[in-house]
Amino acid sequence: MLPVITPEEMRVIDATAPEPEQLLIERAGYAVANAALRMLGGGYGRRVNVIAGKGNNGQDGLVAARLLRRRGVRCKLHEPNSEPTARADLVIDAAYGTGLRDTWKPPTQPTCPVLAVDIPSGVDALTGTNSGSLQADRTITFGALKPGLILEPGASQAGEVEIAPLGLQIPASKMNLITDQDLSEPLSQRSATDHKWTNALRIIGGSPGMTGAAELATHGALRAGSGIVVVSSPTADLSRHELPTEAVTKPLTETEWATEALADLERFAGLLIGPGLGSDPHTLAEAAKLIEQAPVPVIIDADGLTAVATHPQCIKNRRHPTVLTPHDGEFKKLTGASPTSDRCADVRNAAKDCVILLKGPTTIVCDPNGDLTFIRSGDQRLATAGSGDVLAGIMGALISYPQTHLAAAAAAHWHGRAAQLAKPGMTASDLPPLLQPAQTVMLS
Repeated sequence: MLPVITPEEMRVIDATAPEPEQLLIERAGYAVANAALRMLGGGYGRRVNVIAGKGNNGQDGLVAARLLRRRGVRCKLHEPNSEPTARADLVIDAAYGTGLRDTWKPPTQPTCPVLAVDIPSGVDALTGTNSGSLQADRTITFGALKPGLILEPGASQAGEVEIAPLGLQIPASKMNLITDQDLSEPLSQRSATDHKWTNALRIIGGSPGMTGAAELATHGALRAGSGIVVVSSPTADLSRHELPTEAVTKPLTETEWATEALADLERFAGLLIGPGLGSDPHTLAEAAKLIEQAPVPVIIDADGLTAVATHPQCIKNRRHPTVLTPHDGEFKKLTGASPTSDRCADVRNAAKDCVILLKGPTTIVCDPNGDLTFIRSGDQRLATAGSGDVLAGIMGALISYPQTHLAAAAAAHWHGRAAQLAKPGMTASDLPPLLQPAQTVMLS
């Protein structure tokens, strides 16, 4: 995991560092100068405009300018509110960084590349909101990542992000960015003595016109390693649909189907409920009953979230792990309000009785202790109908991992990495076959 540090935490780290502040500024300026030289492809004869403010961010820029001049770079300094007019091969944004307390009007976006120092000036380092900034091609940040470099729109404004450690001691953080290396344990938890029921998944989903959601979830679960998947719908006959050959269908009656599902649920490692389930009142009531009484970890997705929203008590007293997987609209349904600009605070406030995976350009997983994991592996290719159903199935395959929040984050990261292998025009059904190639890439 890569630690993600808030601006306030970073100020404490800087203040308690054993090295004097000026030495840290020199190190930061050296890192900026090196990044600039790489972007310039050399030094002699190049031209750089440096926008330098009065704070430490500006000091970093001034040190970088001094070092670049030694390498033959022609550097011209500009105050934040000026409009650089000199021709340049690179602009260094050292106007404010994380120290901006108000707003500023950035200069016109230059035609040359932009290197931002710590974070693009104008981007809120805590929330990623953008009050006006230059579009950076690269950002060099110090010590650790900041939330604003991971959350949109700040993540897009920052371009490629490079971390310069500066010798700072970064403590264990309650916010982290998941990487490929963090999936080695969740994706390798099967042992030589396992059998198909060790990692069995029960899926309740699908309804007339929405059977595809259950099908996609089942494909995702089997491709991600579930030993056996038993799938049921209380309102549709799934045996007539395109489920994987290996899937087992089990009929349920429309009346007391929660009781029927509970009869053998202990055999399974987990339950996934909700994809395409439908939202009529009786279905929601039965779903809430099943969620409340399920003696196994439960992943609640899609229409299952509506069941929780209308019967919130169903997750209050659960003794086994519970994962909710809302997008913004479903989050509003669950909590009464859409996520604000401070998505981290919002998801922490909501994750009191469960793990919440809040979907978005940056997916956030939060456990009841307030520990956050960010996932950035996905992109706009996942904005297609059914991709969330595949994700729910992947999560079901990993739910037996002891750290439930890490299982959820690993599933989301794997899901995104699989999408990176997709060809243009990807649909959700393209994702399951890409899971194994993505796993090979991640663990190689």
